[in-house]
Amino acid sequence: MANGLRLTVVEDVFPVAGTFTISRGSRTEIRVVAATLSDGIHTGRGECVPYARYGETVDGVMEAILGAANDLGDGLDRQGLQDRLAPGAARNALDCAFWDLEAKRAGKPVWQLAGLTAPKPIETAFTLSLGAPESMRDAAAKNAERPLLKVKLGTDDDLGRIEAVRSGAPNSRIIVDANEGWTVEQYLALAPALVRLGVALVEQPLPAGKDDALRQIERVLPVCADESCHDRASLSHLKGKYDAINIKLDKTGGLTEALLMRDAAVAEGFDIMVGCMLGTSLAMAPAFFVAQGAAFADLDGPLLLAADREVPIRYEGSTMQVPDLALWG
Repeated sequence: MANGLRLTVVEDVFPVAGTFTISRGSRTEIRVVAATLSDGIHTGRGECVPYARYGETVDGVMEAILGAANDLGDGLDRQGLQDRLAPGAARNALDCAFWDLEAKRAGKPVWQLAGLTAPKPIETAFTLSLGAPESMRDAAAKNAERPLLKVKLGTDDDLGRIEAVRSGAPNSRIIVDANEGWTVEQYLALAPALVRLGVALVEQPLPAGKDDALRQIERVLPVCADESCHDRASLSHLKGKYDAINIKLDKTGGLTEALLMRDAAVAEGFDIMVGCMLGTSLAMAPAFFVAQGAAFADLDGPLLLAADREVPIRYEGSTMQVPDLALWG
């Protein structure tokens, strides 16, 4: 790169612990893209997870990152990046690499550079992947000590699955993720029963782009936008339909937009969830700072993997500790 920085972009593959299943399919490994920026002395890193739901591929994301660097040359910096790349995985990896590099160069942690308060450990949800009710009950029982469970749904027997999870984990709070798999009729039928079972929130019950019906119904079970929510430009379309938004850096295009979006969403009266794609500790670290003070954090990606980065984030049960500076930030 002409501005004295060296950019490296690689694909990394990590095994999942067992199999992770949602309504769209299953996976036994994750393929992520890592971007590294170096000035010869200091190095910054960022990770993204290309997501097919948004038309992203590993090769396409890598090409987008390299293309942005080539096009901007001397003008490539974190602020210029916001206009050069659209919100999405590619911008996320490069934006987070810039933040990490800036912190290393300044000798200050990212939270100070961003004007944030000193971070504290947070409680994350732990995700139970989709399966038969019996297997989901067993998985819930194995994690019954966790304060917050997130349950993947989107089947013809979602109520049976939540009843099974509740029997396995009688004391945990529960949030559910329908992954666009419900109709408005299913929401109306399921919501009162789920509330009685102690479910606190449902993510994206209706398909993105077909969620206007949420304006017309009583949302007895609070509804959180996920696939309908990307960056600040999304917020005007979500008002009146959703009670909360799920901020994911792979959708916002990095930490820069995620922090701005969080503040804008709070000002609009939305509750905040900070979530993740299935990624490593390198992807969770920037999101950790966005999740400070959020109503819900869903940053359990590393807990679902069989291997992680060399300096992983430390989890004590469901409590996520402040990331080590050797990892990021």
